[in-house]
Amino acid sequence: AVVSTQSTGNLEEQLKTLLDTVHQDMYNRALVERDANMAVTTVWEDFCQLLDQRKIIQAPYCGAIECEEIIKKDSARTEAVDDKAPAMGAKSLCIPFDQPADATTETCICPKCDKKAISYTLFGRSY
Repeated sequence: AVVSTQSTGNLEEQLKTLLDTVHQDMYNRALVERDANMAVTTVWEDFCQLLDQRKIIQAPYCGAIECEEIIKKDSARTEAVDDKAPAMGAKSLCIPFDQPADATTETCICPKCDKKAISYTLFGRSY
């Protein structure tokens, strides 16, 4: 913990500056953590390995609900790989505005789908 002494003359401005600094520091830490735990793949086996490493993954996805159900089922583990990594399957989280590549040149990440992807979608496990 950081302790500081401030004059009360312009306390309102000092407090605003301190809160802005705390907010920016928290945001920067979260951004670094997110980026360190995000991966991009177009290969199903890599997708499953990255999930087991507790990564969130951007992968090409056709958008079909049936494919999401298959991805969830086929990426689930019957036994936990790690005490900290749950065995449940992946679910789609969102479609990022910033796409890592042109997804329309890729096939859907679902192992049973041969459709072209419409976007890179962020997948992850719930913890």
